[in-house]
Amino acid sequence: MLEYTFSLANFEILILILVRISCFVYIAPFFGTKNAPSQAKIGFSFFVALLVYGFVDKTAIEYTGLIGYAIIVLKEGITGLLIGFAANICNSIILFAGNIIDMDIGLSMVTEFDPTMNTQVTITGNLYNYFILLLLIATDMHHVILQAVVDSFTVIPINGQFFNWDSLAGSITQYMTDLFVIGFRIFLPIFACMMILNCILGILAKVAPQMNMFAVGMQMKILVGFGVLFLTISLLPGIASFIFTEMKKMMVLFIEGMY
Repeated sequence: MLEYTFSLANFEILILILVRISCFVYIAPFFGTKNAPSQAKIGFSFFVALLVYGFVDKTAIEYTGLIGYAIIVLKEGITGLLIGFAANICNSIILFAGNIIDMDIGLSMVTEFDPTMNTQVTITGNLYNYFILLLLIATDMHHVILQAVVDSFTVIPINGQFFNWDSLAGSITQYMTDLFVIGFRIFLPIFACMMILNCILGILAKVAPQMNMFAVGMQMKILVGFGVLFLTISLLPGIASFIFTEMKKMMVLFIEGMY
């Protein structure tokens, strides 16, 4: 016969676990999409918190009074937000690549509202973003992201955070470098084709100056750009691999900056 015991101390510990997980779910990719119902996010966070409660280290939880408990709640919330933020910022890599692709092929002014991020994005960036999200689900990367916050309770116990802001700032600097490197790798096929097209149009402008190369070039850039996007669609799994590797790297760096 199973017997369950419940006390106020156990409930307080469960709340601390729930705060870290719910803050992570609020901002993490796939879990924190704006079109997901808030009730589903809360229920999922509570269910994961119940599972984590069984193995979490409770020895470091010491506080005095309501203010001490509130400080621990704040620290747990910051921890969950930083881990989720480390995974979420990697989505901006594909959006950055989409922006410079649309700028090069002449679609930079064609933007649309993305309800999942509450911001205006270009059509190529939004298309690539949804493709990467589908690959994230297909490759079970969302399980890896969730496992990262669950394993963080082993590395960073409750009330065991030591925020090394220099290390966290260095992680952001490292991410900015990787953002441009990976983004330009994605943009490279479009850049090469557009450079060749611009050279051809420049030669035609000298050979046949009576032609309006500005009007012809705008249409040819869009046509060639769409053709290159269609031909390079098979490279998306490789692009997703770069982004998912960056997600793992950033989550590890952010967690290392908190203990």
